[in-house]
Amino acid sequence: MDVEEKIRLIERPPTEEIVASNELATLFETKTTPRHYIGLEISGRLHLGSLIVTGFKINDFMKAGVQANVFLADWHTYINNKLNSDWELISKISDYYEKAFKFFCPGVNIIQGTKLYEETDDYWKNFVLFSKQITLARTLRSLTIMGRTEKDSLDFSQLLYPSMQSVDIKALDLDIVHAGTDQRKIHMLVREVFPKLGWKVPVSVHHHLLPGLSDPVSTSATSESDAGTSDDDYKIFSKMSKSNPSSSILIHDTRDEIFRKIKKAYCPTKISSNNPVLEIINYVIFHQFDEFVLERPQKYGGNLSYFSYDELKNDYEQDKIHPMDLKAATSRYLDKIISPIRNYLQNDNPVTI
Repeated sequence: MDVEEKIRLIERPPTEEIVASNELATLFETKTTPRHYIGLEISGRLHLGSLIVTGFKINDFMKAGVQANVFLADWHTYINNKLNSDWELISKISDYYEKAFKFFCPGVNIIQGTKLYEETDDYWKNFVLFSKQITLARTLRSLTIMGRTEKDSLDFSQLLYPSMQSVDIKALDLDIVHAGTDQRKIHMLVREVFPKLGWKVPVSVHHHLLPGLSDPVSTSATSESDAGTSDDDYKIFSKMSKSNPSSSILIHDTRDEIFRKIKKAYCPTKISSNNPVLEIINYVIFHQFDEFVLERPQKYGGNLSYFSYDELKNDYEQDKIHPMDLKAATSRYLDKIISPIRNYLQNDNPVTI
């Protein structure tokens, strides 16, 4: 496979950004098997975004000849108070993550955070060296990667999080760091600090985050505390998350549950912008299928077939597709994608979370 084809695989959706594309080209020209990672907190049942969209991108990396690694950040999970900071539960769910990713991304390497720290002799030395390069204010700004802001009450361990996440990258000797767009801030911190220490600066790849299925929240663009509405109001979507299972498609959902959730999903007529059903079609279904078929009774015009997302999106905006027909078709395709995973993990569903 030539360099152009490798870059095409990395650039294709769900990728939203590469920092920087010229560095990626140079990397492929000079290294046969670049080393990649994506780091994940251990936070419960996997869903359409956390396993499938993430897994799509991991699989693209492996097709491009990249050594792909999933880093299960157990200590980060503990610090961030996920799973009630229960080590036994964190370990149990880590095993579940490992099994799921190895099934969906055959050939991926799984790395446990605890093992990395035990086996890296200079980890804490490098942690101090990195931390000396950033101020407390810079650390606090980076804490938004944890879903927190400076206004929240933090314990001291949480201040260690940005430096740990950054030094993980050094310890793993990475050429490519990969994450959702919500992790961009930490990667920019790495690009700022690593050159000062003479450390290798990896390419950063950020993939799209699927929104939740619920109605968006109206928020004033000028002040989030303002009451009422104005021309400046806009819609805020939260990303798909296991903490709101009714607004997420979990990989354990049955066919009926998928249909029920999609049926209730926000999907306004003729509106394509920030439409979670269309997002799923774009980033999930068209990633796996070349054709999207809307099944309709003959009296309503019969079936419609689409071979590109843009074509479907245009017809939806022109009111040629009814939202319920769109939802029914989306549910059918999602069940085709999820059912093999669901069946494989039927005895590994952490339902207590």
